[in-house]
Amino acid sequence: MTQNNRSLTLRDVSEASGVSEMTVSRVLRNRGDVSATTREKVLTAAKDLGYVPNKIAGALASQRVNLVAVIIPSLSNMVFPEVLAGVSQVLEDTELQPVVGVTDYLPEKEEKVLYEMLSWRPSGVIIAGLEHTEAARAMMNASGIPVVEIMDADGEAVDAMVGISHRRAGRVMAASILEAGYKKIAFLGTKMPLDHRARKRFEGFTETLAKSGIEVAEREFYSGGSALAKGREMTEAVLKRSPDIDFIYYSNDMIGAGGLLYLMEKGIDVPGQIGLAGFNGVELLQGLPRQLATMDACRREIGVKAAEIIASRVNGDDTDKSVTLTPKISFGDTLLRK
Repeated sequence: MTQNNRSLTLRDVSEASGVSEMTVSRVLRNRGDVSATTREKVLTAAKDLGYVPNKIAGALASQRVNLVAVIIPSLSNMVFPEVLAGVSQVLEDTELQPVVGVTDYLPEKEEKVLYEMLSWRPSGVIIAGLEHTEAARAMMNASGIPVVEIMDADGEAVDAMVGISHRRAGRVMAASILEAGYKKIAFLGTKMPLDHRARKRFEGFTETLAKSGIEVAEREFYSGGSALAKGREMTEAVLKRSPDIDFIYYSNDMIGAGGLLYLMEKGIDVPGQIGLAGFNGVELLQGLPRQLATMDACRREIGVKAAEIIASRVNGDDTDKSVTLTPKISFGDTLLRK
């Protein structure tokens, strides 16, 4: 079968439907008074031809397209697909479409992705985190479109933000661990400062421990994805160095699950001998033999709220510019309660 690589035009749809190019344009842009019969003719012809409107050309007058740039650090991290689900849930009822860019937690890559996304003149930007390069902040400030920074509420936003206080999350977890009577505490997590939100949880965590005269006895950091294997390796390494550790706080649930599986394999009593907690409330891990103590990061709700802000602002409506959600601790089976 031969394929004609010529781009389809309004004229092709006009000829196939038997109506004028101007009418085709009005139908495809959902503008103007067109009869239901004519509209159906045009839409059927366009669908049969496989015609896709040139939104860039159509956007020259309005200076924007109906795209929302969603810039996140990772697709392999189970946190962000839920955020995207929340964004899509809201935008599917609008003319806006999300387009995703991934930064791999690298500031220079984020800057490049943001530059490319903004060059398409999107209707809005949803971007993870509050820490960006000066160039990235300058681009967002100069964009003239709604910008919503997500996942974090500990800092100043360029425009709007939706997230949680990670310092508060760290403080709440530390208080629960201390209340349960644990004293020899380790922290295992991703390498900082690239993961700013994990760093803030660690800061809130250590501040609360310090108020009770306790310092983190051991810490272990790594670069890479949130993998079960990493959790096993780091847990084994920490306990070899300090066998008397009685609690391990992980920066995310996936490495926490790896640690839990390692301890169960070794026959170590959890939470009696060693207590464990993670962060994010990953639903996949509900199938483990024991439920890991954790905190929900309000991922889907963050995506929903961010998209609502973008959609409202695009329509010219006033809306909240700062939304701080409050995650709740889940004690599971790995954190004693007294």
